[in-house]
Amino acid sequence: MVRRPWPWLRGVRRPQIALLLLVAVLVLGYTANALRDRGTAAPAATTQSASAPPAGGTVSSSANVALSTLPPQVTDTVRLIELGGPFPYRQDGVVFANLERRLPIRQRGYYHEYTVRTPGSPDRGARRIIIGQNGQYYYTPDHYETFVPVDVTR
Repeated sequence: MVRRPWPWLRGVRRPQIALLLLVAVLVLGYTANALRDRGTAAPAATTQSASAPPAGGTVSSSANVALSTLPPQVTDTVRLIELGGPFPYRQDGVVFANLERRLPIRQRGYYHEYTVRTPGSPDRGARRIIIGQNGQYYYTPDHYETFVPVDVTR
């Protein structure tokens, strides 16, 4: 008979103990990740377009940035979006789920993402333009870590 060091575990089998430990590790990891994200998130500044209803979400700047101040590849991508393509990557135009919740919260399918080419990058790179159904444009230079609202008319 194996003597267990914890009497309250009497009658619990090894696979059950392993499952309990796995669940505990997952819960601790999720909690630590959530606390880390909360501590390193950009300053909360809710940004809304005039045509968008209020909702939760944050972006890195409350003022819209002029398209002309961003890298020229961003302008190229915006022009392609306005023309309806053709787009250089098959992922362009897919639904952006906003899993990071750094943009205002909307229903699934509200946002779509497009690749902004990165010169010298062998793949799609980290830069994206996200557009909302109401015409909002957001630029992320770092693969969804931060977002900048873009005024495509300037």
